[in-house]
Amino acid sequence: MMSANKPVSEYAMSHIQALQAYTPGFQPKDPDWIKLNTNENPYSPSPKVEAALKEAIGPSLRLYPDPASQALREAVARLNGLDASRAFIGNGSDDVLNLLTRAFSNSNQRAGYTFPSYSLYPVLCGIQDSDIVEISFDRSMRLPLEKLLDCNARILFFTSPNAPTGVAFPNSDLRQLIAGFEGLVVIDEAYADFALETAADLLSDFDNLVITRSFSKSYSLAGMRIGYALAHPDVIEVLDKMRDSYNVSRLAQAAGLAAVDDQAYMKATVGKINHTRDCYLQEFRDRGWFVYDSQANLLFVEPKDSSGNSSAKVACSLFEFLKSRKILVRYFGGHALTDTFLRISVGTDDQMLALSESIELWLRNE
Repeated sequence: MMSANKPVSEYAMSHIQALQAYTPGFQPKDPDWIKLNTNENPYSPSPKVEAALKEAIGPSLRLYPDPASQALREAVARLNGLDASRAFIGNGSDDVLNLLTRAFSNSNQRAGYTFPSYSLYPVLCGIQDSDIVEISFDRSMRLPLEKLLDCNARILFFTSPNAPTGVAFPNSDLRQLIAGFEGLVVIDEAYADFALETAADLLSDFDNLVITRSFSKSYSLAGMRIGYALAHPDVIEVLDKMRDSYNVSRLAQAAGLAAVDDQAYMKATVGKINHTRDCYLQEFRDRGWFVYDSQANLLFVEPKDSSGNSSAKVACSLFEFLKSRKILVRYFGGHALTDTFLRISVGTDDQMLALSESIELWLRNE
């Protein structure tokens, strides 16, 4: 029996007690909010997904799903011109990233990640009690190749296109990194379908490259939790050893297959989002605001007040003003590289117009 003099939470390992959990973007219950804070796709999934889910709901739900998600593995591998032995399906790409962290790092095997980047990486490394190294970009967001090659990590995580900036890194730079890195390079391509190129073409040249992808963004399936990895078969085998026996549900597998089968719908949706993104990128620049070139469904914007000043205070002011008008964007405080910026997910044209009108009102009242 545990001692009554000690909180039961203190029986957790010390590094877990000290862990700062990942904080997702706010998810309001009221449908009147305009959600531009979590990079969700503003458009519905392919009609084929709804039809596939209706067909899948029935007596077969009493049975376990295919443990390997084999049909979906074959579909995503085929989509990327690969053999199915190079594909792995996860319960969202976060599941894949978690397994990679657990398999390739610990307190004696260093994990590296860039900053700014996906803020889940340090949490996953913290859960594993990994020895970590953080490699910072500077404001230019050019790939810090020399620092990355010298970080002495067993596994390296970074996003391309980058989150939260939307900046994409050319394959010519990535090739240099992967070729010179003594470990596993994990390129998180959650936003790949919005970009001009992806690193998938490099897989045939490098055994130490892993690409992770998500169905949450371009396929509008954030609620289904589907992700995948593309890698050398030896890496896929490691992931298969570690995954939950039935890690992807029957409904998720059905939805994923239907989504992959409708590439025309996905590309049309991505095209609309990219068009809207580019229009508002230019609008922000016309205001004199700094915005990174984006190849994702987001814009990383440094707002200026009516006096032409930008600062963390200015960014917070706009963030709170938008929130008061039920418009959610994301603020990344606490670091000089990010705390003067807001990350804005690209919404529908109507949502972005409401955002623009609210910014005008803030500038008049500021």
